[in-house]
Amino acid sequence: MLADAHLPTPSEEIARYSQHNNDPHDSRYLDFLRKFVDPLMVELPAPQVGLDYGCGPGPALAQLLTEEGHEMHLYDPIFHADASELERQYDFITCTETVEHFHQPRAEFRKLNKLLLSGGWLGVMTNFQTDDDQFAQWHYRRDPTHVTFYREATFTCIAADLGWHCEFPARNIVLMRKPREAR
Repeated sequence: MLADAHLPTPSEEIARYSQHNNDPHDSRYLDFLRKFVDPLMVELPAPQVGLDYGCGPGPALAQLLTEEGHEMHLYDPIFHADASELERQYDFITCTETVEHFHQPRAEFRKLNKLLLSGGWLGVMTNFQTDDDQFAQWHYRRDPTHVTFYREATFTCIAADLGWHCEFPARNIVLMRKPREAR
C-alpha cells in the first residue's frame, strides 16, 4: 500500500480516470468483463439487486449484469457520487478494477460489509500481485492511481477479518460471501 504522502490528489485521479476507455459498446472490453461475470453468475440466480461499486464513467459491467436479469445500482466517488446508493443494502456488490484505488482499504471493505445483505456476494477483479522479484517491473503498479495491491492471501485475510467465505474461481478474481448470520 502506498504511503499517505504519496497518494494521488483527487484532481490527479480524475485526470487519470478520464483516460480510461471503458466503453459499454466495446466488444473487447465486454469480453474482458465477461471473465468476471461468468463465475459470478454461477452464484447469483436472477433477479437480485446489485451495486457496481467504483463503476467509472461507462457502466459496462452494470449493463452486462442487467442483461443477466439483475437490477443494478451504480456508485463511483467521481462519476456516480450519489450517496443515497450507500444508504441501502444489496444482494451482491461488484468491484472490478476498483480495489487497487482504495486509499483506506480496511475502511472500504468494512463499508462494503455494511452495504452487503447477509448471504450476499462481493465480487472483486484486480491484478493480483504474485512475485516480489518482479514487482519493480510490474506494469500494474506504474499507474499512479493504483495504490493498494493484493494477493490471494490478502483476500483470504480480508474475508477472515469480516467472517466471510472466500474463493478464487479464475485468475485475478475473488468471490467473497457474507454469512447468512449478519456480523
